[in-house]
Amino acid sequence: MQPRESHPHASHASFEGGDLDCGNGLLLLIRKHLDPLEPGQLLEIRSRESSVDEDLPAWARLTGNELVSFVKHGNERSFLVSKGKFGGAQVQTAQAAQAPPHSAIRTEAPSPAPAMLQPLPRFAVMGVGSWPRPRWMLQAVHEYLEGRLSEDAFQHTADDAVRLAAAAQERAGVDVVTDGEQRRDTYAGFVGSRLDNCQLVPLTDLLPYVDDPQHFAEELRSLDVPADSVRHPAVFGRLKRTRPLAVHEARFLRGISRMPTKIALPGPYLLTRTMWLECVSERVYHQREDLAADLIYILREEIAELLAEGVALIQLDEPILTEVVYARSARKRSFMCGALGEKLDTERELAFAADLMRQVCEGFPRHRLAMHVCRGNWSRDESVALQGDYRPLLSLLKAAPVGTLFLELCTPRAGEMDVLRDIPSDIRIGVGVSNPKSDAAEAEESIIAAAEHAVAAFGPDRVFLNPDCGFATFADNPVASAAVAEAKSAAIARAAQRLREKYGTR
Repeated sequence: MQPRESHPHASHASFEGGDLDCGNGLLLLIRKHLDPLEPGQLLEIRSRESSVDEDLPAWARLTGNELVSFVKHGNERSFLVSKGKFGGAQVQTAQAAQAPPHSAIRTEAPSPAPAMLQPLPRFAVMGVGSWPRPRWMLQAVHEYLEGRLSEDAFQHTADDAVRLAAAAQERAGVDVVTDGEQRRDTYAGFVGSRLDNCQLVPLTDLLPYVDDPQHFAEELRSLDVPADSVRHPAVFGRLKRTRPLAVHEARFLRGISRMPTKIALPGPYLLTRTMWLECVSERVYHQREDLAADLIYILREEIAELLAEGVALIQLDEPILTEVVYARSARKRSFMCGALGEKLDTERELAFAADLMRQVCEGFPRHRLAMHVCRGNWSRDESVALQGDYRPLLSLLKAAPVGTLFLELCTPRAGEMDVLRDIPSDIRIGVGVSNPKSDAAEAEESIIAAAEHAVAAFGPDRVFLNPDCGFATFADNPVASAAVAEAKSAAIARAAQRLREKYGTR
């Protein structure tokens, strides 16, 4: 079959196969997405693997399914396959075929996923993830976690908060929108409310599990952490994903915005460190590697569905990496989800983290995956956050199986940008050019100066622009107001426009 410019029919379901070939997992993904369809309905399979051009038509013939059309643009491929013989009948709507597995989650109809996502422009502007939540949204989060607000009522409330966050970003002029993590109590701990056999408990409930509970409680107070309101996931059974972590967030966001979207997920090492607590997790998992194996499976399922949903960038958050290399030398505890876990040898931990990231990302398109690293974002007090440049993490960053690194670079705590010059040329750098902890929006000239420094180090094609971190990593402890977040985002967007006038859009 010869490739076409576009498919003649709309698909009822779609997914991103990335670099997987038919002998390395792609057929399993096809079966997973094809089985729920009715006979005659269409599945779109997106791929970047050249061998699929020949193998997929052969598979269709052998299995009695029909390859309806084939679209190819550069290295991006899209196959439209009918379940069984295709007669052109539309048995049910595409929206129904892609309904989320948990019926209690309310979403609006998504806009159609494009067969080929458009590349992002030079100096693309976007947030890292979180956006300050309205007071009524914070109340809804607490009532929901405490069982006093139903799932449906919570999702209705969160929908309104997401509309406000997305509208503010669009007004600011960003190139990629997030949902502001409005449905999450924290950037990482929220998974405890989404996974089976996991429960979110207040940090104060976990004090008996640390070496010195009284000392730890004093540390939390000194670090400006609301330990009685921040919740931590506790594992009491084998983890299972019977409803999505963030697919419902992506689907709703794409239903209200036509802009490219970005979804942040806690990375595999962060989740493993967060959930592995002595005397709690080991009652279920013999060792933390067993826990990590289940988390890898869960994250891969989530990423595959987010890619199929048309999310432009999926960001894996791994700020705990800086805690690994700097907390011990600083002789103080940092507060991040994950810092409660046991501290082992630094080199061993970095190798473990790199291996987990490799397993999670394997086979997926790198250009749509990202990783974020910072030094903590729970307090406006810079003195309690970690400091140190990226040298101890360079080997891990250089081998990262992602297409973009979103890095804290605006504050002096992050060290010099030039340390990163040896990052491979196929990795883009999301340069932190705004400090979310300060009240004043950065001057355009200072943003441009930082961006020009990045251009000198990495070239204009590899530079994205963003704040150092989110504006409200922990729902109850935002580091900025919504007005400040919008002003800072707008300043970055204006600077990016001036840079494009100089260097071009692409």
